[in-house]
Parts: sequence; structure tokens; C-alpha cells
Amino acid sequence: MRLKDKVAVITGGASGIGRETALLFANEGASVVVADVSDEAGKDVAAEIGKTVGHGCFVHADVSKAADCESMISMAETAFGKLDILFNNAGIMDGADDDAVTTAEAIWDRTMAINLKGVFFGCKYGVPALRRNGGGVIINTASFVAVVGAATPQLAYTASKGGVLAMTRELATVHARENIRVNALCPGPLRTELLMNYLDTEEKRERRLVHVPMGRFGEAKEMAQAALYLASEESSYVTGTSFLVDGGLTSAYVTPE
Repeated sequence: MRLKDKVAVITGGASGIGRETALLFANEGASVVVADVSDEAGKDVAAEIGKTVGHGCFVHADVSKAADCESMISMAETAFGKLDILFNNAGIMDGADDDAVTTAEAIWDRTMAINLKGVFFGCKYGVPALRRNGGGVIINTASFVAVVGAATPQLAYTASKGGVLAMTRELATVHARENIRVNALCPGPLRTELLMNYLDTEEKRERRLVHVPMGRFGEAKEMAQAALYLASEESSYVTGTSFLVDGGLTSAYVTPE
């Protein structure tokens, strides 16, 4: 088992990438705290872990609220004695997010509060717990759009994920000598409810897919496998990276500097 005796907190753990990662981490030996605002779905994930593969618990956490983030870290230490892995995965993609002219200030603020400030709050309370444990791993979910931009405008989302990349690089640099590795997982377009609700017409979906060399949307399970690599000792010399798992999208459009 690649995560035997590890303890992980996964935000946005009730669905999509978070759910698949919670189940995979548990199957690999980790005890998992599933943190989400969706109570019923989150409890179902924790129950599935408990019935089939290991130890899981659920905590209600709105990552835009400092107190909720503090509570989810406290839950890990109270329930399982420590924190080894923090996966800051929770995020939103608002259907009203558009270009600079059209996007409402309220949409911008809400997107930043969850996608960017939520990662900050996770690290604010997670880093001390990792220090108490002698080190560990932080994985922040960013996106390919932080690297290349989105053909279908979603300015607040893209800007928030760009901030996650920048934050990840600085955290990795600051905490490297504390045995804390910090990396950003950058998914390409995925067949998840989050993205399919945003790309709500066949035209929008085809416009996104035309940029993907592999010609298909990725799956949440594929992102969970990437997160497992970053969480495990197999990536012990990897920190500060933007781990692009995008079906070749950025390799087709980004020119190396």
C-alpha cells in the first residue's frame, strides 16, 4: 500500500476528483477526512470508505471560512492523531463567469473566496499540523487554464487558478527544508459534473475538446491517480511543480521558454 498509515484531508471530497481521490487514498492505506459543503454526499463517501477499505470520516467545511478549515484539520488530528497529506481540491466554476466586461463582481469575489482563499486557509491551518508531524505533503488543485487560458471565457476561474499556481510555488520554496512538499495538480478538461454543467452545450464541449490532442475529456479517476503519485513517496524529490495531466493540451499550445 502506497499510503499505509497516512492521514489525509481532502476538500471537495464529496464528488468528482475529491471523491475518487478519497476512495483511492483509502484503498492505498490512508485514513481520510472528507471535507465538503455537501453533507449527505460527503457522509456517503466516508461511509463507503469505512465499509469497504479503511477509515474515513466526514466534516462539513466551507473552505472560504477560516473556522471551517481550522476544524477540518483539527478533525484529522483528533480522529487519527496527525496529518500527512492535505489535498486542497475544493473549487467552483460558476456558469455566469465570463470575460472582464460581463463577469459580475459577486461572481469574481465568490470564485476567489473558494478557489484561492480556500487554498490559503487550508495551508494556514494545515502547515502547522504537518510541522507537528515532522513534514508531509500538500497538493493544490489548479488547472490547465492557469497556463494557457480558456477558449471559452471564465476569467475569475482562470485567475483564481493562476493564483493557486503562484501560491504553490512560494509555499514549496518556503517549506522545503521542513520536509513539506507542495505541488499543484493541473487537470485538463474533465468529464465531471462541474465542467459539464459549465460547458452546457455540445458546441461549448466541442470547442474545448478541439484543443485536446487525445480528443477526449479526462476522467476524475485519472486525476486521483495523479494525486496519489504526488502524495506518495514515489514523488519524494518533487516539489513546487505544476503537474499537468491534460491529455496533451498544453504541450500543443505552450512554447517552452
